Amino acid sequence: MSVQERKERERAGRERLILATARELAEQQGWDAVTTRRLAERIEYSQPVLYSHFRGKREIIGAVALEGAAEMAAALRAAASAADGPRARVAALARTYLDYAERNPAVYDAMFQLDGGLAFAQEDTPEPLKDAFAALLENLGEVAGDDVHPALFTELFWASLHGLATLTRSGRLPQADADRRVELLVDRLAVI
Repeated sequence: MSVQERKERERAGRERLILATARELAEQQGWDAVTTRRLAERIEYSQPVLYSHFRGKREIIGAVALEGAAEMAAALRAAASAADGPRARVAALARTYLDYAERNPAVYDAMFQLDGGLAFAQEDTPEPLKDAFAALLENLGEVAGDDVHPALFTELFWASLHGLATLTRSGRLPQADADRRVELLVDRLAVI
């Protein structure tokens, strides 16, 4: 292994450590607790080393959002492939999305609530974000209905799930009815 390869491997390792530590701190104490100073202390590197990877918290949030989008896309595809039939796939997508949001609230916030400097629904949207949307789209086209554009239907489905996730998490919707909401959403929104 060349010196350059070793340095690149070490750099990638530091970057993974920074992001893992940021995620852990954000999940435990919220994003307000994530500062470059605290991250530098926790990873035992100086702040200049941290800044050599990320220009600041906004870029860290963006990087966490991209990781989360990749994780969510994989989870959505796995859930859809394990489901039998269109209705079961749509229900599995909804449950998987909501479960991911519940289990990873800080990552979910990085993806959809906080400014990570990422473009959505534009040409320069990063691939992991496009792929997370595609993981929904590729499974929802068959239930959108004849006169409905599949991407538009997917946006509406995603917006519905986002609303359910954020309203449930904030205590504005009772958790006890979460499964009934998913069933209603699938029954009323999807043409199956």
